[in-house]
Amino acid sequence: MKTPNFWYNSLNLFSYILLPLSFLYMLAVNLYKRICKTHSFTIPIICIGNLTSGGTGKTPTTMAITERLKSMGYKPHIVSRGYGGRERGPLRVDERLHEANDVGDEPLLLSHFAPTWVSKKKIYGVKAAINAGADIIILDDGFQNMSIRKNLSIIVADADLGFGNGRIIPAGPLRETITSGLKRMDLLISVGSVESQKKFRKKYKYLIPEKDHIQATIVPIVTGLDWKGLRVFAFAGIGNPEKFFNTLSGLGADIVLTKKLADHKKFDNKLLSRLSNEAVKLNAQLVTTEKDAIRLPLSFRKKILTLPIRLDINKWEVLDEALQKILTES
Repeated sequence: MKTPNFWYNSLNLFSYILLPLSFLYMLAVNLYKRICKTHSFTIPIICIGNLTSGGTGKTPTTMAITERLKSMGYKPHIVSRGYGGRERGPLRVDERLHEANDVGDEPLLLSHFAPTWVSKKKIYGVKAAINAGADIIILDDGFQNMSIRKNLSIIVADADLGFGNGRIIPAGPLRETITSGLKRMDLLISVGSVESQKKFRKKYKYLIPEKDHIQATIVPIVTGLDWKGLRVFAFAGIGNPEKFFNTLSGLGADIVLTKKLADHKKFDNKLLSRLSNEAVKLNAQLVTTEKDAIRLPLSFRKKILTLPIRLDINKWEVLDEALQKILTES
């Protein structure tokens, strides 16, 4: 689904109308917390999640931490719910056998970095990963999952959007209250530009201890392609397409048209043919994100350029200290 604009406007009437439903949502969340049994495991569990619905930068954060752990000599496995995929799991993702419709786009992308498991019940995915030789688990989007005890919980936030209007789904973007979430987290990584980071820090400085706050930016990977002056038609089905469009602009691309699609939007030939025809009329090159490219049919992958990105973290020493702590304690 597309993120409602009123989630980031505290004065919007729709938000007030939906407050009773938010109350019911919170009742359900609190009931789940009360009755859910928490399981502990013999290896460290790192959770990378968020407080809001929609994209915040969890996937590039997972990539970055996975690569860091591998450089330290560990064998991390990633466990994901596999949003958008039909498989219930636990199932190890294999890019030679599976498509995004099977396991979801994010697990398919993450499987290029480390063994990745999809499981609708994450606890079964964790057990399967341990049996397969994992010595540390990265839980993708599992912060609200109370069935698994985490050794390190990291919240990822969009520095531009923050926590929206501060209201619970569906009146706002929050999956739980800001205070309850921040109380349970160990570290928070805000992702955005320098200006966005300043605004984020100013707004939430009394809620987030500075020692637990890490700033990061999205940086494109240099592939040898010269984007400067290239006429592009950019489209994306991710949580916050504007970040992708801004990154392209920063590389000097001449963006003649953009198309925002629903997060995890499934691509069919009809939609992609329409986009291709529009690009031809504009004499522009179709460009999309790395995560969207995973969902493209093979017949379109050579026609559409991809902009890969990674996360640039400003205080690796803080993250390294947290990682070393849970690794030595386990």
